[in-house]
Amino acid sequence: MAAIERKLAALGLQLPPALQPPPGVALPFRFVHVVGNRALISGHGPQAADGTTAGPLGKLGRELDEAQGHAAARLVGLSILGSLQRALGDLDRVRQWVRVFGMVNSAPGFNRQPAVINGFSDLILELWGPEAGAHARSAVGMAGLPFDIPVEIEAEVLIAE
Repeated sequence: MAAIERKLAALGLQLPPALQPPPGVALPFRFVHVVGNRALISGHGPQAADGTTAGPLGKLGRELDEAQGHAAARLVGLSILGSLQRALGDLDRVRQWVRVFGMVNSAPGFNRQPAVINGFSDLILELWGPEAGAHARSAVGMAGLPFDIPVEIEAEVLIAE
């Protein structure tokens, strides 16, 4: 078992299977696009263990509180790691987290987007450590996100070829 998989197991975390989109929804793009030693990761939302979209859904500051948003961002992290594992075959190929762009479905007046996206960043730093897990990051509020998910995150990593 690879080092990152061992860490996930030790934390009691499991990666979800490929996303099961809602009925009638086509997703004609790659969730992970490998270009040389870079993997560009499309926007992901929170997933349940069966691959469906995880709830609760809605806006932070209205239907969801900061703690629920933080938990959703952590689920997005697991979703992204599942896609990376399927694309790369081994999460240990990820050498460096480079960039993270976190989007938070925000009600007017909600301004704690960085605290929400910390749910993702904390997971990555826990698994890869302060050097390889370090990343540049944006955390912004959006008027809406697809299917009313609370958090969407895209990223870029350097990989071993």
